[in-house]
Parts: sequence; C-alpha cells; structure tokens
Amino acid sequence: MKRIEAIIRPDKVSEVCTALDNAGHSGLTVTPVEVQGEQKGWVNYVRGMSHTVNLLNKVRIEVVVKDNDLEPILKKIRDAALTGEAGDGSLFVNELADAVRIRTGESGIEAI
Repeated sequence: MKRIEAIIRPDKVSEVCTALDNAGHSGLTVTPVEVQGEQKGWVNYVRGMSHTVNLLNKVRIEVVVKDNDLEPILKKIRDAALTGEAGDGSLFVNELADAVRIRTGESGIEAI
C-alpha cells in the first residue's frame, strides 16, 4: 500500500476529488494547509506599509492506494491539478506498513 500526499491549489480541489472519484478512489482526506515554496509569497500593502506574506494557502489531499494503482492515480491527480504555472503543488508518495478499519477490524488492503 502507498499513501499519496498531494499539496495543491485550493481552486483545484474539486477537480482532483472528481478525478479520484471517477477512478474509483472516493476515500480521501482533505486538509487546508499553509506552505512556503518556490513562489516565495507576495507583498501586501496596508495603509502604505508593506507586509510580505510568505505562507500561501494550499490544500493537502491524502489518499491510500494499492501498489499497482499508484502510477495511474498519480497521473490523474497531476492532470487534474495542473495549471502550468508556479505554485501548482507537489506529490509525495510514502510506503504504508498497514491499515486497520476500526469498525470491522479489517486490516491491510481490505481496510482501504
């Protein structure tokens, strides 16, 4: 099992969720996050004073997939989140040792 963590633009969440749902992966976690990356933020002017905003609003989507579903799901997320501009986000993949469904006690692949 693999856990995919996607950090994407907030306006792309709906497209990514729809792409995952269409691929049969409706189970996911969505969390608002603030990040600092290559965009380096922006400068805000309030009452003539400049204030640099280094942290930008993004959304983290986490989904657990079977090993053989990894590449197709990564492609679907990338295609749905892509704008071609700086700040599109990042994808991270982690090995997942185990999963347990609390309600039924199922573990491993059956739990996802």
